[in-house]
Amino acid sequence: MQILSVHNAYQIRGGEDESRAAEERLLRENGHEVDVYEENNDRVAKLSSAQLAIKTIWSKEAYQTVEQRLTQSAYDLIHVQNFFPLISPSIYYAAKAAGVPVVQTLRNYRLLCPNALFFRDGKVCEDCLGKFVPYPGVLHSCYRENRAASGVTAAMITTHRLLGTWTKAVDLYITLTEFARQKFIEGGLPGEKIVVKPNFVHPDPGIGSGSGGYALYVGRLSVEKGLDTLLAAWEHLNAPIPLKIIGDGPLADQVAAAAARMPKVEWLGRRPMSEVYDLMGEAMFLIFPSKWYETFGRVAVEAFAKGTPVIAANIGAIAELVDQPRTGLLFQAGNAQDLAAKVEAILLDPKVLFEMRQSARSEYEAKYTAAENYRRLMQIYAMLPTYVQA
Repeated sequence: MQILSVHNAYQIRGGEDESRAAEERLLRENGHEVDVYEENNDRVAKLSSAQLAIKTIWSKEAYQTVEQRLTQSAYDLIHVQNFFPLISPSIYYAAKAAGVPVVQTLRNYRLLCPNALFFRDGKVCEDCLGKFVPYPGVLHSCYRENRAASGVTAAMITTHRLLGTWTKAVDLYITLTEFARQKFIEGGLPGEKIVVKPNFVHPDPGIGSGSGGYALYVGRLSVEKGLDTLLAAWEHLNAPIPLKIIGDGPLADQVAAAAARMPKVEWLGRRPMSEVYDLMGEAMFLIFPSKWYETFGRVAVEAFAKGTPVIAANIGAIAELVDQPRTGLLFQAGNAQDLAAKVEAILLDPKVLFEMRQSARSEYEAKYTAAENYRRLMQIYAMLPTYVQA
């Protein structure tokens, strides 16, 4: 099978970039030919506001690039990972003109929400959900805290609703969880075109011992990730165990200050993935305190691969991944006292914690291996219509 993978990469490499690269490697390892058309947001600074606005809504350059690629090679399908902002939905139409089916993986909520997060002012916001024109996102400057940029993003969403792009130009959408699938259906995408396939962890990092005697957070240091809840919980604990925090982001100064103030909190900054896996495997449990509707929760699945249970906020997709009390525990999102109570509960019985470790690893083996993900991806590709090349 010959596949054209399309991706607009972020300036700071994140989970979406990692998952997309892993999927491309998976396909190649199984004998498929994967070519890549990629843009990078480093180019944004070189464009004027008007140029960026035009590209976001309809990139003629991207259309022509994909048109040329599809003319030169007989691709079986085009798999779009992220088109925003430099590639745009114009590429769907280039694929249709060439008679090549289109798969779009939905790794965020950009088709429904200008900031792609359903999150504003420190809490979940669904003001734009179900609105043909997502004007609240413009009024509140939700994208990059910039009203003009938010207006362009809203214009992209609205223009392609008017054109019928989201319902007609894409053959299949992939969401990472059933929760995300339901949100997109609620937002107007056709349910019969949306299938679920989670991310995966490959190669298998191997199970850890869990003997480190500490809790672990891994992720971006930002408001929507719930760092305030996490740090407040450690102040509520009667006898706090060590907490290691891996990551960087806009709240780095606050995390550094908390680590200086609280002797049981250690901020490690960014770490190479091999070291993250080592620390994850030795952690007693991982904490996932997000306050927004995560579309997945890759770090939780990585923890499962290491045999490490997860204490997660009971919100969005992450609540779907953690099977309480088998693979971890759930707490009320944003509630530091409830998180502290769950931490204390999981520490009460070492036998239960040991059983959770076994169940977490079994969850990975059943759902999140490369072999299982490849099987599911082939099922999805088999659902695509077969076109005659134009």
